[in-house]
Amino acid sequence: MSSFTIRPILPRDDQQIATVIRKVLVEHGVPKVGTAYEDEALNCMHKTYQVPRAQYFVVDTPEGIIGGAGVAQLANYDGNICELQKMYFLPEARGRGIGSAMMERCLDAAKRFRFDQCYLETMPNMHAAQKLYKNTGFHYIDGAMGNTGHYSCPVHMLIDL
Repeated sequence: MSSFTIRPILPRDDQQIATVIRKVLVEHGVPKVGTAYEDEALNCMHKTYQVPRAQYFVVDTPEGIIGGAGVAQLANYDGNICELQKMYFLPEARGRGIGSAMMERCLDAAKRFRFDQCYLETMPNMHAAQKLYKNTGFHYIDGAMGNTGHYSCPVHMLIDL
């Protein structure tokens, strides 16, 4: 298995990370409507995260991008809460500690940006992801916060930073 680097997204990564995210969503049978699949941001991820208190990271290997995740202010919410966004990994990234390393990078960025909490939305059948989130300290909450537009994602979690 090749080595990997977790680094901030570059403009040249946009097409690869969009493909990765859509492949993983299809793999898990996620609806294309009301999820990240239809987000306009997928086609311009670098530009999307060029705003204050936001950062997106990719997992880079010699073979290409195999995953990514980011943090940004929770959309349509007045509090000091960020959202863990678009955390997806191809099968070749799984089981290698990449998810834990990515969580550390994202939560470190959230703390550096001085957010109080980090929120996420996911799908019920994404068991490995939920296990990672729980092991990191996220807990389940009843109902969505803000309005991300991902109304098809019924699982909501939160962590204090």
